[in-house]
Amino acid sequence: MNLKERRRSTWWILAPAALTALGALASGCTKQQAAPQPRAAIPVVVGTVKIKAMPVEVIAIGHVEPVSTVSIEAQVPGQLLDVHFKEGDFVRKGQLLLTLDPRPYEAALSQAKAALARDKATAVNNRLQAQRYAKLLAEGIVPASQVESYTSTADASDAVVNADEAAIKTAELNLEYCTIYSPLDGRTGALMLKPGNLVKVADVPIIVINQVNPIYVNFGIPQQFWPEIKKYMAQGTLRVKATVPKDSGAAEEGSVAFVDNAIDPSTGNIHLRAAFTNSQNRLWPGLYVNIVLTLSEQAGAIVVPAQAVLQGNMGSFVYVVRPDKRVEPRTIVPIRTIQGETVIEKGLQSGETIVTDGQARLEPNARVEIKSSTSETAPADPPGQH
Repeated sequence: MNLKERRRSTWWILAPAALTALGALASGCTKQQAAPQPRAAIPVVVGTVKIKAMPVEVIAIGHVEPVSTVSIEAQVPGQLLDVHFKEGDFVRKGQLLLTLDPRPYEAALSQAKAALARDKATAVNNRLQAQRYAKLLAEGIVPASQVESYTSTADASDAVVNADEAAIKTAELNLEYCTIYSPLDGRTGALMLKPGNLVKVADVPIIVINQVNPIYVNFGIPQQFWPEIKKYMAQGTLRVKATVPKDSGAAEEGSVAFVDNAIDPSTGNIHLRAAFTNSQNRLWPGLYVNIVLTLSEQAGAIVVPAQAVLQGNMGSFVYVVRPDKRVEPRTIVPIRTIQGETVIEKGLQSGETIVTDGQARLEPNARVEIKSSTSETAPADPPGQH
């Protein structure tokens, strides 16, 4: 066999093996370049964008103060004998609170009465003398100067009697001051003096009483709300709710009783005061509370569940679920949140589906699986109802 025929025979022997190797290499490359498996759908909870009437509210921090505060002080000096209440008691108007030692004032009253009786007798005698000498003057028996002297003495005696009567009234008043009554319904504080102490006039208060039923809450709101406050106060009473921090009970309801006549230039706020009946004594003087002032109602507001709103680098946004079950982030402009619902100024339309739970795993164009929906937003109130 010549050299040319030997090379041809070798080629036909190696060709099948080379083709097998190339096939294996191609198969390996095909496996390495296969398309990745699609990501599984992310389970989420969704809600629906609704249109409903929402109240226009202003949130502020309020400070509770009593309607009236009275400091009970002694109007006469004396020893404190009895205290007829317990510290912290609720007392009624006209209730006996304190008793001072009345004996010095009883003696002063008796002395004033005795002086009046004496001076009245003297005044009667002097008046009779003046009348007698006036008759003698008419008969020409005594000179006029003597009659004038007796008349002046009688007039002076009458003035002394008037002074004695005033002294009796003063003594009676001082004796009344020995018993101290409550001037209002209210709650007593700590007793500053104990029985047996000597009480002085215009000294420290013996007790302080705060009127807490009703009670006031002072708060300030930004000046931009002044036009609405003025408008709606002219139409009726502005309602206010006060919530005590860490108190699970319902909010206390009251109404605006006072609006200050000037805006504070240092804060830009206007001072308001609301009155509350406080029948359960949940509001206490000095307490700080959360205030919600309802100004009006916004009809046709775009509303979403508050948990759907997220914060990002570009501001507030929500994840909107498209018909193909994929999500897209949508920038929105929220206005306010009331009882778990956020009012949206722009960015959403009624009926759109948004993600309310499970957003942490989402990214733009992610495929989602809807597990459940949040409770439907309450329907809008019928026209004319608020």
